[in-house]
Amino acid sequence: MMISKTYNPRETEDKWYSYWLEQKFFRSVPDEREPYTVVIPPPNVTGVLHMGHMLNNTIQDVLVRRARMQGKNACWVPGTDHASIATEAKVVAMLKEKGIAKRDLSREEFLKYAWEWKEKYGGIILEQLKKLGASCDWDRTRFTMDPALSEAVIDTFVHLYKKGWVYRGVRMVNWDPQGKTAVSDEEVIRKEVNQKLYYIKYKVSGEDDYVMIATTRPETIMADTAVCIHPDDERFLHLHGKKVIVPLINREIPIIMDEYVTMEFGTGCLKVTPAHDLNDYELGVKHKLPVIDILNDDGTLNEKAEVLIGEDRFIARKKIAKLLEEAGQLDKVEDYKSQVGFSERTDAVIEPKLSLQWFCKMSELSKPALDVVLNGEVRLVPDKFMNTYRHWMENVKDWCISRQLWWGQRIPAWYTPSGDFVVAKTAEEALVQAKAQSGNQQLTINDLNQDEDVVDTWFSSWLWPISVFDPTVFGNTQSEVNADLNYYYPTNDLVTAPEILFFWVARMIMAGKEFRGEIPFKNVYLTGIVRDKIGRKMSKSLGNSPDPLDLIEQYGADGVRVGMLFSSPAGNDLMFDEGYCEQGRNFANKIWNAFRLIQGWEVKAGGNDTNEIAIAWFENKFNAALTEIEEHYNGLRLSDALMSTYKLVWDDFCAWYLEMIKPTFGEPIDRQTYEATITIFERLLKLLHPFMPFLTEELWHELTERTEKDCIIVAPFPKSVPFDAKCLKEMDAVLSIISNVRNIRNSKQISPKEALPLAIKSNADIHYQAYTNLISKLANTPEIAFVNDKTTGVGFMVGTDEFFVDLGSNIDVDAERERITKELDYLKGFLKSVDAKLSNERFVSNAKPEIIQNERNKKADAESKIKALEDSLATLV
Repeated sequence: MMISKTYNPRETEDKWYSYWLEQKFFRSVPDEREPYTVVIPPPNVTGVLHMGHMLNNTIQDVLVRRARMQGKNACWVPGTDHASIATEAKVVAMLKEKGIAKRDLSREEFLKYAWEWKEKYGGIILEQLKKLGASCDWDRTRFTMDPALSEAVIDTFVHLYKKGWVYRGVRMVNWDPQGKTAVSDEEVIRKEVNQKLYYIKYKVSGEDDYVMIATTRPETIMADTAVCIHPDDERFLHLHGKKVIVPLINREIPIIMDEYVTMEFGTGCLKVTPAHDLNDYELGVKHKLPVIDILNDDGTLNEKAEVLIGEDRFIARKKIAKLLEEAGQLDKVEDYKSQVGFSERTDAVIEPKLSLQWFCKMSELSKPALDVVLNGEVRLVPDKFMNTYRHWMENVKDWCISRQLWWGQRIPAWYTPSGDFVVAKTAEEALVQAKAQSGNQQLTINDLNQDEDVVDTWFSSWLWPISVFDPTVFGNTQSEVNADLNYYYPTNDLVTAPEILFFWVARMIMAGKEFRGEIPFKNVYLTGIVRDKIGRKMSKSLGNSPDPLDLIEQYGADGVRVGMLFSSPAGNDLMFDEGYCEQGRNFANKIWNAFRLIQGWEVKAGGNDTNEIAIAWFENKFNAALTEIEEHYNGLRLSDALMSTYKLVWDDFCAWYLEMIKPTFGEPIDRQTYEATITIFERLLKLLHPFMPFLTEELWHELTERTEKDCIIVAPFPKSVPFDAKCLKEMDAVLSIISNVRNIRNSKQISPKEALPLAIKSNADIHYQAYTNLISKLANTPEIAFVNDKTTGVGFMVGTDEFFVDLGSNIDVDAERERITKELDYLKGFLKSVDAKLSNERFVSNAKPEIIQNERNKKADAESKIKALEDSLATLV
């Protein structure tokens, strides 16, 4: 069978992905098998594939492919999130390019454009995932604004409202002036920024005196309703009960006392602006202060500001400073660094704002979601996130679930002409409620106005593990659950980023416990952030993020998948370097060339199997490695599982096993060895498949003729069996012998073709006689003698056994004496440190017996090696 000289990922990937789809290998329906379920963290419908997606989805695909090969009914549900703020911003920008302003459109007209945009661009990222090899059940693709999933969101809202857990009220919220919507605390990114600290004089009313206020926000002084001082601050005792004048607008406000003020910070006087600071708002409530909101929704100053009306807040800041300076009320300006909140979606500076919004009570929902993590029902990997999770859940605030947008699920609340409201699933149901509530039987649907806001995107995606299987269960939690939800829920593993642990993960657990009485998943694998090699987070804005599709084009999907996983332990950031992808591609080529080598051998019909030892060793090595790999999988240590697989293939199979069995040039290989090697290669391909699906499928079919459904994607994953540890220990010693002989050759610049005699003085229980043919073949030592005493040659030790390579005229006696002397000096120093530890009474009395025994073993080993080296030194003439 002819096989091309080089592996061609492009042809292979397109061919096999299409074939897998045709054969419906990704398709899952409930049956008698154990289910293995993963739901994709739905990427934003606005998104295109980036490096974070690559890492996240590679991990998911590895888990899903392995489960499928284990005989489980693997179901990976794909989909996208409607991403209210991000998508609406994209549509608004698109309309702006056409000369259309959102404000000039009706809601229905805008949504028509939004749906058109979604249909055109919304599926891009899912198509890109196919290039990576993602084995999702594409027939199950969901979108968080699919009609059925949107209905589930409305049902959820109504359900929680009826329980009293959803309510409407005026609260201080995080306001995004660019998106013109409220955002949750978790959607605010805190950044340290360089600012100015303005020292402003507030005249004391009726006196020739003033108080000094330090603020970073002089543009909000027109909203001040008090100045606060600490009641025990002796500097300001004379101000108790007095009032000050707000600069520029000359409004009189009281001086209040409160222990909230830190006397040592700033000037000790605090301007209180309840409408524009959360802490000030709470202070204002306590002291019954008025609230003056001077900002419009877009961050410009409104009429209540009295000055600079219509100016943007940041422009107003500079102009206010100038006006204060001209009025003699600006004392000084200092550079200042502080934390400022930015909107995660628009990067606009967040404005604290009092707003009438819808909220979801979290106290009842959060406790069960905390308990299941603390008791281990839901496992966070790595568990270092446990304390962070606990802290957030124990201090969670009510969730602002309304957004001032049009794209999303519209809040199911209807307002009557009198200003009252009812919450109902449909307008018809709302009308019935409104009539009963108001007693006005003359009301019609036309009299009702639905709330203009939509719910937070996370209020839909927290239902994801349930709604993708059965979106009907939220309307009536007692309804009959469909077969899919019964079979696939709860899901198994969730792979996601730590930054949405509270946005999404915690809320999915809340929803699972509330609506199903069950956790939504068993394990949460938290990936790290993909950073460049100097530690910066990869982003388009920094220009340090490669295009994943370009990487796939250059290195092949398998190479990129391996490259992503080479150094991505759960929860730790991945310092990505393109060199990892190159290493992945080299690994693919190594496997390809190993197969070409095997296929190039001529096989003889008969003959004795001369490779029994090599075959037995590798079978034991495979099972030992597989035991370790299974432990890594069970611990969700996928990077470690890959590295163990990589070493088994590259080091043990390619570097050693193939060298052990390779026939002499021009000679055939015996059929027994050949068939055993093909079987071994098949098992290695199965082990590799979750990481390198395309290459392994190609080689699986190159190995032999296959039936239509005989594909590696559904081949049984290897299962470990007990292995012979003694066999592995002996071969480790043999390989060490071979490596030492080769190292001696290299150091003396002796050709590998030159045969060298080897003498063995065995002090252990290893039966080296059984390995002489192997040692002779790989070390080119055709003469192997077993001796009872020292002999001529360069010596080395493996364990307690001594070996001597007779270099004849090639040996440099002086250099060899120098080498042995250096090694002796090191060993004597090491022995001295061990003796010191064993003579320390405190160590011996406190250390565990096994630790003490380990030190004694080190002492015996060092003494044995020292004696052997001293004997070798004595033989040099």
